[in-house]
Amino acid sequence: MTLFKPTRRHLLETALVAPLLALPAIGSASILAPSVPQSAAFHRFRVGQAQVTVLSDGNLNLATSGLGVNAPREEVQAFLKAHALSETENYSHTNHILIELDEMKLLVDVGSGDRFQSSAGRLMNNLETAGFAPEDITHVFITHAHPDHIWGIRDDFDEPIFPEAEYIIGGSEYDWWMQDDLANTVAQAMQQFVVGAVNSLTAEGLEWSIAKDGYEIASGIRLIDTPGHTLGHMSLIVESEGQSLIVLGDAMTHAYMSFEKPTWVNGFDMDGDKTVTTRMRLLDMAATDGMAVLGYHFPFPGVGHVVRNGADYRFIPALWRWQDAG
Repeated sequence: MTLFKPTRRHLLETALVAPLLALPAIGSASILAPSVPQSAAFHRFRVGQAQVTVLSDGNLNLATSGLGVNAPREEVQAFLKAHALSETENYSHTNHILIELDEMKLLVDVGSGDRFQSSAGRLMNNLETAGFAPEDITHVFITHAHPDHIWGIRDDFDEPIFPEAEYIIGGSEYDWWMQDDLANTVAQAMQQFVVGAVNSLTAEGLEWSIAKDGYEIASGIRLIDTPGHTLGHMSLIVESEGQSLIVLGDAMTHAYMSFEKPTWVNGFDMDGDKTVTTRMRLLDMAATDGMAVLGYHFPFPGVGHVVRNGADYRFIPALWRWQDAG
């Protein structure tokens, strides 16, 4: 088994904000950021009886050198260019999902707060815009303990940001980050990730429910093992009235590359072989069973469908639907 470990170069390049893009070449179009503020705060849809709200935490500005690290660089750049994407900047959205079913209000991941990139950290404001207070959240599930998924778990007083919630994480994920002296055994560029994860997992007042594959949070809402991106990564499945949705977390991180080049892995994928095995299993499951998927880093709101395309797959964004009148 090949273990893909992020190099110092990948970690540093991915963590830094990418520079502003140069002017496009003649014959190409460039869709630029607006000159006035705008907001994509939340998006709602249903999965059977479950009411689903996608909440944006903003975006991350990452370097494309972290994409497809096991593929020739020129092939990765050609793929990005063919999809009208920047060959240098990976503009990565951060989509959180809140699931309402009966009295349960389940939030998946908590973002990074103000502890990572300044372009993220909008979850709490957007939660309020969508009509929720922190006290409303009854359950929080953490897919994995990377900064953009867990560093926002505590406030400025190191207390849980959702005071009434039950906090859930996979046992393998929790155990990996909580290893004795882990920070001194990983690459230097990874040390801050370990310290941040441990500080988040051990925040005062937190009590964790430790999950394993098949763990059921509520009727029709269960967790599945999806290792690779981190060794203990877990995803979530919602099933209601014959409809289903896979909340991927970071099991797939790119709305085009993860589908059309499923064997390409990224700099932050801890185990490349497991990442690919997990990804192929999820793609086959979604395409075969007609399950919708929601990607944390897909273009907002990040929900759509998986279709086969020869030996590979394609992501088809779900049709945006206005609320029916009456």
